[in-house]
Amino acid sequence: MLTETHNIELAHSNAIAAAQTAAQQFVDTHFGGTDGGACGFASVEVYCVRSNSKLGKALQAVGFSKSYTGALTLRNRWYPGQSVDAADAGAQAYKEVFKQLTGLEKVYAASRLD
Repeated sequence: MLTETHNIELAHSNAIAAAQTAAQQFVDTHFGGTDGGACGFASVEVYCVRSNSKLGKALQAVGFSKSYTGALTLRNRWYPGQSVDAADAGAQAYKEVFKQLTGLEKVYAASRLD
């Protein structure tokens, strides 16, 4: 597992790039390259990591914050529009890349309508 701060930063950078690409591909495919569909929010949540641990602090250093659910949550930073579908496509891509690069098991993508 990559618990060093610089490794979390690298995994985060790669995951953000994958999320941006996935969100834009979704918009290009389904909305002709412009924002469309229902409005909403997306995030990535990491469970079973204490916020005051070394790993928790590394996650918070790249933008995760403590959530009421007990998870560390990263809100959408990969898609600037309002489309919940595009933001969710990005969250799914972020989750996959981040899980693969960090070895963390409990990483989930979440979304909700506005």
